[in-house]
Amino acid sequence: MARILLGVSGGIAAYKALELVRLATAAGHAVRVIQTPTSRRFVGEASFAALTGAPVLVSEFERDPARGAYPGDPAPAHDPISHLELVANADAFLIAPATANTIAKLVGGFADNLLCSAALAARCPLLLAPAMNDRMYEHPATRANLATLAARGVVMIAPGEGRLASAGEEGVGRLAEPPALLAACEAALADRAAAVRRPPQPDASAERNGAHDTPGRARAASDPLDGTHGTLAGARVLVTAGGTREPIDSVRFVGNSSSGRMGYALAQAAIERGADVTLVSANVALPAPGAAHLREVRTAAELKRACEAEFPACDVLLMAAAVADFTPAAAAAEKLKKADRGSLELVLEPTADVLSGLSAQRHAGQTLVGFAAEHGRDAARTARGKLSAKGLDALVVNDISRSDIGFDSAENEVTILSAHGNGEVAERHVARTTKTEVAEAILDTVEGLRGRG
Repeated sequence: MARILLGVSGGIAAYKALELVRLATAAGHAVRVIQTPTSRRFVGEASFAALTGAPVLVSEFERDPARGAYPGDPAPAHDPISHLELVANADAFLIAPATANTIAKLVGGFADNLLCSAALAARCPLLLAPAMNDRMYEHPATRANLATLAARGVVMIAPGEGRLASAGEEGVGRLAEPPALLAACEAALADRAAAVRRPPQPDASAERNGAHDTPGRARAASDPLDGTHGTLAGARVLVTAGGTREPIDSVRFVGNSSSGRMGYALAQAAIERGADVTLVSANVALPAPGAAHLREVRTAAELKRACEAEFPACDVLLMAAAVADFTPAAAAAEKLKKADRGSLELVLEPTADVLSGLSAQRHAGQTLVGFAAEHGRDAARTARGKLSAKGLDALVVNDISRSDIGFDSAENEVTILSAHGNGEVAERHVARTTKTEVAEAILDTVEGLRGRG
């Protein structure tokens, strides 16, 4: 299991961090906690210490009785510098809640408290879970700060929408729920472990006919940790993710198995490359990237309307959502009761082809990428016709006959088809890897297409 460093800043949502610690330790992770002085007004050190079984640190000037060790690990023989040792031993560093003030400090590189000092010294994945009033969260300064941190490689865990701390107020800004926070940490840990296991591949971003490669951390221009990020700076990227649900009645629906992981990985990767990302999300339970402009939809019709509204202003479209091909002709307003009918006859009618419709409206300079779920060994060959039929620049093909990758899996294996002006189609195979790395390979292809135009 992993060592998780939790940073708690001063917001009323700090109480949720206690539940996160409980879940993380129950899952076998070792947890240490750093609190800002203000956070102690909401939750005291004793509560975190009791749940973690380790001392809690607030000031860089206080001695760490555990000498930087995590529960279950032996303490070193010497007294190390606390803010360096704690984060050096961590496999992931999550700041939750992250207040507007702490976010602004991280952007400026401030080190005026132990939490910020540790963040500056972090070499492990750094995750941020914003929590604040909706007006603060939507302020241009906060949005710009979140985008800056995302471009530096910080993983954003988007806040939820609902009732806020102030009486009678509702909006976006609620700290993500503890299970989602833990899931984001574990996903970051899995991505890190996969990157360590996989040797770097030279020239991973080159597009080659028939090339077979696994994207690695050799990408100088697109690695979110190397300080040279921004290869999509200024580009407006529209990403769709998840799967639509077509209502049968008030509780039942026709749907599919898409988890949204691929689309969310694309949104995060595009943000890290400096893009301004709008994410149209259909029924996804994952935390969305905090710097994305999120539009949540349920049905194919709602997704179509959202895409039609956003498409004219975008430079790149990444159509990763699984849109239903059929919808019930008439949905019941109330739940259909089994006792009222022995059988149910469901009449379906086709939905609009959203991607083809958008392609017909495209203007010069736009890059369109579609996704095709095909079945069997000839998946890539079968999908080639869709590339030209839908007027796309690239098509990402995955074989859904395999149960170990694809829907609801953290990994995938795809073939990226890209159209060239001379009628030729370049084919790049991305061997099984994390969806984060697949997203990087797709964006490498997008950058190549945009550069060629």
